[in-house]
Amino acid sequence: MNYTENYKGVKIDVQSPNLDVSPEVQEEIRASINKLSRFTHDINALDVYFKSEGQGGTATTTIGMRVGIPGPDVFAEEKGENWIGMLKSVTDKNIRQIQKGK
Repeated sequence: MNYTENYKGVKIDVQSPNLDVSPEVQEEIRASINKLSRFTHDINALDVYFKSEGQGGTATTTIGMRVGIPGPDVFAEEKGENWIGMLKSVTDKNIRQIQKGK
């Protein structure tokens, strides 16, 4: 499932091959933009990549998030099992990178 939307002037591009992104996860992506916006007002785009490899107990899931801002973009990645928890983690990692760049 891939989709694009515009939220508060930010282009969201979600890529999740072979996975469905639940409405709760989509809402968490929007909440990530709200949180990131407190640290920079110049977000042009947010790209989120969901990846799942393997099956059963050996499956690994990864989220990558790129925040498009003036200058170098920031990117963070997280591995885990809980999509929403992982989204919160990559959002926090990107905020730390934005704060370092100021």
